[in-house]
Amino acid sequence: MARNVPSPFTVKRTKQGGNLHGAPVVFCQVNSVNRPGMIASIPPYKPPRLLRSAHVQTVSSSLFRRVDGVEYERERIETPDDDFLDLDWIQTPTPDSGPRRVVVVSHGFEGDSDRSYVRGMARAFTRRGWDVCAWNFRGCSGEPNRRFYSYHSGKTEDLEFVIRHILSGDSYDVVGLVGFSLGGNMMLKYLGERGSEVDDRIAYGVAFSVPCDLSSSSEKMARPENYVYMKRFFRSLAEKARLKADMYPGRIDPDVIAKMRTFKEFDEYYTAPAHGFSSAADYWKRASSKPFLQDIRTPALLVNAHDDPFLSAECFPQEDAESNPNFHLIAPQYGGHVGFMALNRVGEYWSETVAARFAEQVLRGESGARQAA
Repeated sequence: MARNVPSPFTVKRTKQGGNLHGAPVVFCQVNSVNRPGMIASIPPYKPPRLLRSAHVQTVSSSLFRRVDGVEYERERIETPDDDFLDLDWIQTPTPDSGPRRVVVVSHGFEGDSDRSYVRGMARAFTRRGWDVCAWNFRGCSGEPNRRFYSYHSGKTEDLEFVIRHILSGDSYDVVGLVGFSLGGNMMLKYLGERGSEVDDRIAYGVAFSVPCDLSSSSEKMARPENYVYMKRFFRSLAEKARLKADMYPGRIDPDVIAKMRTFKEFDEYYTAPAHGFSSAADYWKRASSKPFLQDIRTPALLVNAHDDPFLSAECFPQEDAESNPNFHLIAPQYGGHVGFMALNRVGEYWSETVAARFAEQVLRGESGARQAA
């Protein structure tokens, strides 16, 4: 794929009521000038009133959604540092014609490939003929990883390793990337770090509910109203710390982690020293995707809801979307954190429709560009 070629997407402001940060709500719309006949296919998010609560969106979609029809086949790959990554695959029938396509899905903090938002995205793409590789971060696949360190928001070398593994078999012509929350930050940072050096077979990236500014979002999560979310996170972290303590005696104390209430405490105690950062602030600065958005040269879409309880005002990079033709932003008023629920007969959430339609539009635009060339 040629880089710096005009994208079939441009940023336009449209109104959808007010928002929490005083900035206009930004939507990504198709620019028909780039490809005659192309129409806008991404619908605005207009949930019914009962879904216009950020906490209802965040909690209900996480705890109560069930996604049927998704059956993974697991593959374990060994990493160069004597660790492993577990990849969960869904493969659709090989097409008789057309490109062979796979989407790589990255989950969020303390998530895994079995979370409903990952399964829902996987189902949406397999219905459209894509293979799916939902990979699990280190220590997130139901088994502790071997190394003392694990994963973090900016660990793009693991995503790179997964992508190289997928492409090494020469089985796919098109690769799409989808990421949620921490996984979305990692994916956007990956695209920005590598810029024009991204493999031409990687066609696009779509990210949802991304804390692209880790420092301010960590402060937002430390607020009293997010206590319930943090308590759940630290319950999971403390359990993993107990396993690490058994593997590496004296290097980590699970009781200390169990008493923590903020990401600053956890990142100072474990994330930063375990992964080579000097402090939590150093980690947040170097791992945030926001500084890399201007360097993205692959069509990329970020979807962050203005009512997301995890995101600060700095996590809505409107200026980057306006100045970089390859980076696009949708910021609906509602949606919560990794919510974007929808009521329809096929059980497909709005976020899943958006990711699939963005992929379709990018591929159509690329096809048209090649024909014109």
